[in-house]
Amino acid sequence: MRRRLRAETGAVALVLASGLALRLYYLFLPVATDDDTAAYSQLAHNWFHHGVYGFVHNGRIVPSLIRLPGYPLFLGIVFAVFGQNHLRPAFLLQALADLGGCWLLYDCLRVEVPRRAAWAGLLLAVFCPFTAAYTAAGMTESLSIACVSLAIWSLARFVRAARAGRPRVAPLLLLAAAAGCATLLRPDGALLLAVFAAAVFWYARTALGALRSLRLAILTAILAALPLVPWTLRNAQTFRVFQPLAPAEANNPGEFSPQGFRRWMRTWTIDYENTDDVAWNQEGVIDPDSIPPRACSTPQQCRETRALIAEHNRLGNVTPALDAQFAALAAQRIREHPLDYYLFMPALRIADMWLRPRTELFNIDDDWWHWSDNPEDSALSVLLGLVNLVYVALAVWGFARRRVPLAAALLAYMLLRSLVIATMPNPEQRYTMECFPMLILAAACVFAGDRKAAGGGASATVAEVPSDMAA
Repeated sequence: MRRRLRAETGAVALVLASGLALRLYYLFLPVATDDDTAAYSQLAHNWFHHGVYGFVHNGRIVPSLIRLPGYPLFLGIVFAVFGQNHLRPAFLLQALADLGGCWLLYDCLRVEVPRRAAWAGLLLAVFCPFTAAYTAAGMTESLSIACVSLAIWSLARFVRAARAGRPRVAPLLLLAAAAGCATLLRPDGALLLAVFAAAVFWYARTALGALRSLRLAILTAILAALPLVPWTLRNAQTFRVFQPLAPAEANNPGEFSPQGFRRWMRTWTIDYENTDDVAWNQEGVIDPDSIPPRACSTPQQCRETRALIAEHNRLGNVTPALDAQFAALAAQRIREHPLDYYLFMPALRIADMWLRPRTELFNIDDDWWHWSDNPEDSALSVLLGLVNLVYVALAVWGFARRRVPLAAALLAYMLLRSLVIATMPNPEQRYTMECFPMLILAAACVFAGDRKAAGGGASATVAEVPSDMAA
């Protein structure tokens, strides 16, 4: 038995080492930076060197609250140790955190389902090209994904102990830490806090009683929210506003936010190409030919749309007066086609963010369907799209088999996250990356075998208690 355990530990270590090699390959490619990376780096520098959490504007540092402090804090510590703007040490730490998350998913599966499913989960997690690629990007996704993995592992540990009549505090503290860190990294991290705190009550209510479970859930939520207190107090003192999270429109108090323009975009935008061509050129020049035909319903509306785009290009931005015209156009389109605005467009945005080839970090032409322009990029894009589709299809299959541990919590998180990001006018595939630990966990359960072979059921569904949880 001891020899078998040593052999398994060695095999796991070998897989993780191979995963580290994959991530090092991404790390030593040219550093991937974008506007988010530059913003986080500037916040870290100004915070650590000048004591002001903000951006340089007209030669002075102006306080800001448009980005949560979690990732700038991480970068600031790394820069303090390794030198300003040295991103590769940060990427290496992200790679280690990501591999730690892979092991947590494996360990969760190892206990909850047959071991072959655990091995499948380990391989799916370690060699996922998308999560691996984000470890070499100066954005919040990689650390956020690690937080989600830790939250899943901690919740599973707590539920197992609670149903065995021996609830422990440590898993709840780790769950609160994971949700708190996720929320400090990204505003949508609050979804993890809300869903998993509710899951504490849901899964423990029978074993521990509804009142005790509710107290534990509330305590978990409070502990997870504590890291936001200094940030909220700072915002109240600096800006005289109650802002525990970063604002959805990424604007400081008093700054103009083009709500009408964004609402107009929501009437027709459905894919990443629209984000690239229009949303990211809001401050600049928008090519009128990049606006698809679905953005207008009549010839008159098309003429009005082109006139507004021409005025935007002349001004180089969306002014309040121009924003009011976009708002009027959006209101007209919503009146004419309410189902498009409230149902079909959001559904198509969700489909795009889940199913579009995840090429954003692979230096591949976004217009991958133009085979004649760059057949190599198009072929690689299709391959990446198929890999993504395999992960999604396996996860759906896993959930359908009702073998996925904590299925209700995982599904609730993915559904709630999808509904939230569907309201955004700038769909990007990265907004679904935090769901990949759930996808991997569910996909691995496809390889768990049938219930009879597994000895009467070894995973927790909404209504079932696994034998090893009850022991």
